[in-house]
Amino acid sequence: MSSTGPRLWPLYLLGGIVVLALLWIWLPEAPHRQRQMMSTMATFMLAIFFALLWLLFASRLAWGRRLRYFGGAGIVIALGVGLFRIKGMSGDFVPVLEWRWSTEGEATAVEGGDATALDARDWPQFLGPERNNRLRGVHLERDWTKHPPREVWRRPVGAAWSSFAIVGGRAVTQEQHGPEEQVVCYDLATGRKLWQHADSTRYETAIAGIGPRATPTIAGDRVFTLGATGTLNCLELDSGKLVWSRDIISSNQAKAQMWGISCSPLVLDSLVVVSAGGPDERSLVAYHRQTGAFVWGGGTDKAGFSSPRLVTLAGREQILIFNSYSVVAHDPHSGVPLWRQPWDQVECVANPLPLPGDRVLVSSGYGIGAKLYQVNAAPDGGLTSDMVWKSPRLKAKFANMVYRDGFVYGLDDGVLVCLDPQDGKRRWKRGRYGHGQLILIDDVLLIMSESGDVVLVEARPDRHVELARMTAFGGKTWNPPAFATPYLLVRTDSEAACYELALADGAQARHF
Repeated sequence: MSSTGPRLWPLYLLGGIVVLALLWIWLPEAPHRQRQMMSTMATFMLAIFFALLWLLFASRLAWGRRLRYFGGAGIVIALGVGLFRIKGMSGDFVPVLEWRWSTEGEATAVEGGDATALDARDWPQFLGPERNNRLRGVHLERDWTKHPPREVWRRPVGAAWSSFAIVGGRAVTQEQHGPEEQVVCYDLATGRKLWQHADSTRYETAIAGIGPRATPTIAGDRVFTLGATGTLNCLELDSGKLVWSRDIISSNQAKAQMWGISCSPLVLDSLVVVSAGGPDERSLVAYHRQTGAFVWGGGTDKAGFSSPRLVTLAGREQILIFNSYSVVAHDPHSGVPLWRQPWDQVECVANPLPLPGDRVLVSSGYGIGAKLYQVNAAPDGGLTSDMVWKSPRLKAKFANMVYRDGFVYGLDDGVLVCLDPQDGKRRWKRGRYGHGQLILIDDVLLIMSESGDVVLVEARPDRHVELARMTAFGGKTWNPPAFATPYLLVRTDSEAACYELALADGAQARHF
């Protein structure tokens, strides 16, 4: 070492610059949390780079020590690269790491048999019985210390961001196992695998993860599923036997979406409606429920990542869909667009939320925010739509919003928000639950947090009140929960679990 000792002031200066940079990044309420995270990671990477430059050229340490320290840093970096790989990204673009020798879970054998009879409500499709992310007339016990959720079963599952559709004790989801994209049916009572159907296709990217993203739809004795690469299947609910199949990408001259196809099928009477995103009136398409024959198509917008929903606005039934760069309503009988509003973004995930007074609230993440539209009947018999307000105070990236008693609740870049839809102003913003999902169950919000916690929060406009919390998983959870009262099914891209939740009126399903 030099007689004057090591030169430390450049290191202190670098540390001060890092602190100031972090304050500049995080103190203001930024509209784009993902950009904040990326800026933070870039700050630390640059700090490490300049610290190594200081070590080699400005530290005044003896060259032997410089080289040893530099070599040690290189070994640590090499070990990190050699031992870990990026499994995916969190909703805030933070890398999720796993051991390099980790393997995908192997598909388990079909155990077969019939579904166990039990007293449970059906949850037949994405976002529940009415496809609106809420349940009425169900009163949950709020104190989970006195009435804790009972774990019924837990088992490994294949990679996917799908949820469950549940009818008659059968719980159907989608999974990836190696080169096969599977539809799998489990017994709600025991987790026993009743059947599976496989297609030879695979979706995978480093950021978006592996496997299907959509949730099955159960209608009558059929299951309708849409895979991440565009395979639309109709299967028998009892056996999983294939009835018909269509490739919605090739048959509609569409292009595969960069994050995988995420549309959960909508069944309307004799139709199965999906978002294909094709040109020449093939944006939203409908197939015959029994035969799979093409029935109609409408619009020319590229597909987003939301799912179609039937609503009534201005006295007229219409199918709402959130496309890339647009919000569109289609006639359910012909597919003809009834009204259209442009959007500022391609990553459109959360479904538009119909509100009283023929209004529609639309929201997306990445700094865009929310807009409220008013839909009116036009003198010529058509429909018009006009923007009422726009606000950056609710940026629903993944999670669908809910409405109760005059207020909207949603995850604003991962933090729970209560929004007044009259003017777009925020009543409160509390509780970081990450980019998870939520359900409105009577007057409480059941939140599946991105970190794997299940949380109960009161749906009230005056303040944030967290009632209960339990840990279901220890890792990233993007899959929407399904609640076949009183059984809550939750899953990740590798594990699924079933819990029985206590009901406030004392009613319980029959134990098994």
